[in-house]
Amino acid sequence: MRTEHHAVRAALPQRHPLLLVDRVLDLVPGERIHTVKAVTGTEGCYANLPDGAASWRYRYPLSLLVESLGQSAALLWLHDRGHDPDDGATLMFAGARSWSFDGFAYPGDVLHHHVRLTSVVADTAFASGETWVGDRRIAHVDTVIAARRPVRGDVAAPPVPSK
Repeated sequence: MRTEHHAVRAALPQRHPLLLVDRVLDLVPGERIHTVKAVTGTEGCYANLPDGAASWRYRYPLSLLVESLGQSAALLWLHDRGHDPDDGATLMFAGARSWSFDGFAYPGDVLHHHVRLTSVVADTAFASGETWVGDRRIAHVDTVIAARRPVRGDVAAPPVPSK
């Protein structure tokens, strides 16, 4: 099942600059997902690099790679549970265990995330996955944990000061 960017955007709460999945190439509900994210030199993480910066400074930040894989896991889980974006709950990245990074991505690379859903307990999902650039595995995680929790409706916004 292929999903284009407009459907990815509709399913996830993240927006620019932190919406880090471009497309779903394959999805088997309740089992696995294959997503892609194109790394470009115009992303915010490269904005303050001076002209002539050393090539290693263009390594895609590992924190963004982790977030991108986490969003891929969220897409798999939300698809399986018939996600209603207006159900009053918020999706949270709860944690990850046993990450290994085997390489780096650079502008021009396409990240391929392969994520497997290992279990779901109530409103908490557990997944594992890998990220590839071409034939190079650049990351692996044993456990990604995501949770959906209700938004507290009894917390009022702070008052707006009057002028």
